[in-house]
Amino acid sequence: MKELEQAGNAIRSLVTEWESRLSAIDEDILNGRKNRQNRTIKQILGHLIDSASNNLHRTVHLQYQPSPLQFPDYANLGANDTWIAVQNYREEDWSLLVKLWKYSNLHLVHVIGCISENALGNIWISALGEHISLLEMIVDYPRHLKLHLGEIGELLGKA
Repeated sequence: MKELEQAGNAIRSLVTEWESRLSAIDEDILNGRKNRQNRTIKQILGHLIDSASNNLHRTVHLQYQPSPLQFPDYANLGANDTWIAVQNYREEDWSLLVKLWKYSNLHLVHVIGCISENALGNIWISALGEHISLLEMIVDYPRHLKLHLGEIGELLGKA
């Protein structure tokens, strides 16, 4: 399906574009600058790792569980900050984080390419009560990825 291919290509393109940029960031900058949510660059990338992981699990579950599916929602109601704190991304090795982010997203692209069209209408109910189809979730993921990579870009531009 064209939308899945476009989403996969967009994710792959962002990974290709950002991997070397992320790897080249000076250690002093990683924890020294914060976005509007008071997250460092390490914490933002950690959030993107969590996002890839959660979207991977949703993608798998939405292909075999009864629809609609209530799946734990890490991103709303402040839970994503809890995930960041529990995993202590500020203290994690940066090169490991960059690799984990890269390969988590590339694996997600692989799984997206394996989705049965019959499952695309299956629904996930978010913590906010939103009904989101598997297709909608996948199509929206590159936007989310781009949003947070843009925050990292803004922090890199600050002197």
